[in-house]
Amino acid sequence: MFDWLYKILKAKNNSNTIEKTNPMKKFLIVGLGNIGEKYENTRHNIGFKILDHFAKEESLTFETQKLGDVSTYKLKGRTFIFLKPNTYMNLSGKAILYWLTKEKIPLENLLVITDDLNLPFGSIRVKTKGSDGGHNGLKDTQDKLNTSKYNRFRFGISDAFSKGKQVDYVLGEWTEEENTKLNERLKKSVELIKSFGLAGINNTMNTFNGK
Repeated sequence: MFDWLYKILKAKNNSNTIEKTNPMKKFLIVGLGNIGEKYENTRHNIGFKILDHFAKEESLTFETQKLGDVSTYKLKGRTFIFLKPNTYMNLSGKAILYWLTKEKIPLENLLVITDDLNLPFGSIRVKTKGSDGGHNGLKDTQDKLNTSKYNRFRFGISDAFSKGKQVDYVLGEWTEEENTKLNERLKKSVELIKSFGLAGINNTMNTFNGK
């Protein structure tokens, strides 16, 4: 399993090799979160929420498959595979590695959506690499992929919590004020995902970071 992923990484600058490996230009879009009704509207589940919003806008449905709920979306010759891992946040990397390998998707075509305490509410930051920042989902992803060089879409949830209350805040539900602003932010997130597949990571960063 790992040998295949390393070959993709080694060949990522060879367009012919990538085209053979990925003839349908497939992308894996992963929203991080925890399964279960009690987590559904929590800040930590913004990855799930963004993919659910995308699915609602495009009339997509998710099916429970191995290690997660999966849906497929096609746009202008690109195939987007949406994944909501059912492994719980701390084991997100297991599901990501499995679906990358199963679908033979190059690592540069992976986008992981996660919450970020260090960004103001609703703000967006797309990066091609970085530390896990203390986020358990990203930590496990880095561990399973054996690299910190993968695309991530960080959605700001702010750090408006008292000392010692971080867990309660992250696993808490959105405030009424946040909920009123979320719809516009979710629409922007859908645009970002489409841009990632159609325009590439660099153009997407230039267009959406800080917006």
